[in-house]
Amino acid sequence: MRRDTFLKSLAAMAAAGALPLPALANANLKMMIPANPGGGWDTTGRALGKALQDAGAAASVQFDNKGGAAGAIGLAQFVNASKGDPNALMVMGAVMIGGIITGKPPVSLTAATPVARLTSEYNVFVVPADSPFKSMKDVVEAMKKDMGSVKWGGGSRGSTEHIAAAMLARATGLDAAKINYVPFRGGGEATAAILGGNVSVGGSGYSEFQQYIESGKMRPIGVTSATRLKNAPNIPTMKEQGFDVEIGNWRGVYAAPGITPDQRKALTAMVQKAVKSKAWAEAMERNGWTDAWLAGPAFDEFVEREFASLRATMVKAGMV
Repeated sequence: MRRDTFLKSLAAMAAAGALPLPALANANLKMMIPANPGGGWDTTGRALGKALQDAGAAASVQFDNKGGAAGAIGLAQFVNASKGDPNALMVMGAVMIGGIITGKPPVSLTAATPVARLTSEYNVFVVPADSPFKSMKDVVEAMKKDMGSVKWGGGSRGSTEHIAAAMLARATGLDAAKINYVPFRGGGEATAAILGGNVSVGGSGYSEFQQYIESGKMRPIGVTSATRLKNAPNIPTMKEQGFDVEIGNWRGVYAAPGITPDQRKALTAMVQKAVKSKAWAEAMERNGWTDAWLAGPAFDEFVEREFASLRATMVKAGMV
């Protein structure tokens, strides 16, 4: 093929949104992280950005943190500012779905374009090292005496740790609506509040608390998984302590609204290439994440089911 003919063909493919993956490797991606620095979404987004570059799927990745309202503030900015942009991605997950159910923001997740589910993990509840609480049973006993005396800290309202706390109250015959829950815009803020003794109990993924647990600054008192975590076998599950609380957290990535099917396929291929990279494998190992890859129509259907499942759980827990 003559060089001028090739260039014309390449330009036509780009205009049609059908540029093949190798050509898209020069893409300068923009990653919306709808949370403040230091939390699970921030860690996930930056790990994915590094993996995209290390895998040769993108030339550069620019990050934009916009925390608040379980990701709804960042979601609104992403949807309004990125329409039709094939180089825009946004980190999201179960927390955003829970926040949408409780907060009913004006911009819904359905406005953006699903790409893939990436990881899953469970919530670990911790207390400061000098806390009088030695187990989740101690926390429950304190709540029975005075619900307001136990201050819970975690992600935005509707987050999986908020739901887990409400499930615990419900399971022990307490009024979930009276839980003293303090939401934070990012994991960094929540961690500071726990270490400073400003909250009684904190919840998040194990990776966010690991260094503080290992250094003895935090004491883990429960995890929301069905069985103990492989990377933290000393943390008892909520169920083995006698509380019917089991809920997982997952994280994924969405693209901008209004992109073409071919552009969506190209972005999905880029992300899939990234999660097969050494950089991503190292991030998975370092953070104790479980692979939960799901893309295409199967991911679309999963998100629909997740909305229904979380809504039912939250209704049962008295949150909505």
